[in-house]
Amino acid sequence: MSWLLIPRAATQSRNLRFGLGFAHLSSFALHFASSSTVAEPAVGGNGDGQGPSDVLGGDGGNDAEARQQVYVTGMLIALGGILMFFAALISAWVVRRGFPNTDWQPIRFPRILWLNTLILATSSITLVFSRHCLAARRESEFRHWWHVTTILGTLFLAGQLLAWRQMFVAGLFLVTNPNSSFFYVFTAAHGLHILGGLAALVFAVFCTPKRLTRETATRVVALYWHFLAAIWVLIFAMLALEG
Repeated sequence: MSWLLIPRAATQSRNLRFGLGFAHLSSFALHFASSSTVAEPAVGGNGDGQGPSDVLGGDGGNDAEARQQVYVTGMLIALGGILMFFAALISAWVVRRGFPNTDWQPIRFPRILWLNTLILATSSITLVFSRHCLAARRESEFRHWWHVTTILGTLFLAGQLLAWRQMFVAGLFLVTNPNSSFFYVFTAAHGLHILGGLAALVFAVFCTPKRLTRETATRVVALYWHFLAAIWVLIFAMLALEG
């Protein structure tokens, strides 16, 4: 697929920008983690081998909080990597679209993507409701809104498959033209990440984590889900304007 090749100089320049951006994001994540943690307890303060969720009060509680923050930092760094991946795809889309004398052709925009975007945006809102109920110790409401978020995420994936079906009916396939190729690449890459998010949603509410509290687990999952929703809004805007 020669149309995906990018001039070497442009590629090196973009890679440099992406690397610098990732470095800044990683520095921010580490700064965020360090500013949210406290000093380690003195030696001998908690030598009983208890995990973070078993230590209550005093310096032990602070140590547990610091350990929980590690998972949030790890997710922020992971999101930086995912951001670089989608930034590279978007950069390739912009460069390929601007080639002179190109075979780039407009495609019919699947209208169901409007509904899919609304569903995903709503799922972010229900996730906020769910975590608010968890903080207020309203267990039944927390589980209700968490399940609603999971269902909406599943509906979003189903809607993306229907969008593919509309493309097939219109005679637009992966190799039809560069525009349709990028459509499938964008939606497939994002859909796979959403699938991982659904697995995390199910795990966080039905499984008991051993090394992190449920509050931390839901926070990490929420960071990932909201990030994917924001990425999709950007992709959707690109596809909508192009269509």
